[in-house]
Amino acid sequence: MSVNQLSETNQVSEMIEWLASFGKTKTGGVTRRLYTPEWQAAQHALKAKMKETGLETYFDSVGNLYGRVQGTEKSGAILTGSHIDTVTEGGKYDGAYGVIAGFIAVSRLLRKYGPPKKTIETASLCEEEGSRFPITFWGSKNICGLYHFHDADGIQDENGILLSDAMKRAGFGPGKYISPARTDIRAFLELHIEQGMVLEQNNKTIGVATHIVGQRRYTIRLKGESNHAGTTSMALRKDAVTAAAQFISYLTRKAKETDPGLVATVGQIDVKPNVANVIAGEVAFSLDIRHHRQEVMEHYCNDVFSTFKRNAKKKGIHISITQWLDTAPVALDPALAEIARSIAKSRQIAFQDIVSGAGHDAQIFGSFCPTLLLFVPSRNGISHSPREYSAIRDLETGIDLLESVLYKLAYT
Repeated sequence: MSVNQLSETNQVSEMIEWLASFGKTKTGGVTRRLYTPEWQAAQHALKAKMKETGLETYFDSVGNLYGRVQGTEKSGAILTGSHIDTVTEGGKYDGAYGVIAGFIAVSRLLRKYGPPKKTIETASLCEEEGSRFPITFWGSKNICGLYHFHDADGIQDENGILLSDAMKRAGFGPGKYISPARTDIRAFLELHIEQGMVLEQNNKTIGVATHIVGQRRYTIRLKGESNHAGTTSMALRKDAVTAAAQFISYLTRKAKETDPGLVATVGQIDVKPNVANVIAGEVAFSLDIRHHRQEVMEHYCNDVFSTFKRNAKKKGIHISITQWLDTAPVALDPALAEIARSIAKSRQIAFQDIVSGAGHDAQIFGSFCPTLLLFVPSRNGISHSPREYSAIRDLETGIDLLESVLYKLAYT
């Protein structure tokens, strides 16, 4: 499929289907995990397509792919794009849309106006999801200097394959290409599907992200006493399941009371011995907390955990709380957001400000350089699923807006 053979109206839809063919599953979903053959084929096919359009293409040594249009002025680079990897049985749009949108927007600008004043690059970032290896943002964090090759040491997938070995087998690794670390990026722009229902419910076409939430994740373990279900009276039990149920009920209620934007999720529960006629002696459950203000999360955690500890002591149950993720909220660049709003207003595009409840590469770049994150609606808010879908008219509107912001930044 030649880019030049695509009309303006069907380019995005055809490219969505084309990219989804790399890792397409029987259910209609996409599985394209970091450094797998499907991932490699997609990155190299994208590289060929970028080159066909007249972009200068190159990889860095972790596998981030760039299509570059050199500017006439030496003033750093404006970067746009998203990630190429997916979750297992993911959708066609998550990450992929931002990669395609950046490519289309930059290609159109080059065709219409020629070289810009400031260099523009469109990127297919190698990894964001953490779906194969227990590490996330491998692409963007290497660019921003937050990860280095040694951070891959000892990290392996479910089959025992080391991240460092998978990277080498895919043709990347130290010294293979240029260093992934960048110091010349002056702004990062990411266009993404919302993966929620806010825009659809409010009948808006564009979401302008003001913040990306911080995330804290914990494992909470309760240790009581296993005993006979029939012969142990209710008054004498040290039932870890009952305690867990009360704690989960409390943390859910407290989240609703604390702030409308705060979300708290218990997604995993492990019960031991997990036998029908035995009182559970041990329970471990996960807790995921998200909000765009650090002080709100701090207040919530202090309240919930002090309540847990106090009540566990009363019940004769030992409690341990282990934190294993702490990602700070990120405020995105207000000047870039205002440029997007101004253009949307002038074109009568229905938009609203929005807080991103999911992590994105923009979250990493947001602490590194001025960053803009734009959303288009997701039907029924479904994502990470073969049923993930966004209307073509919304996808195209998003690309048009991205193109206009890039023009403002790089050509004027």
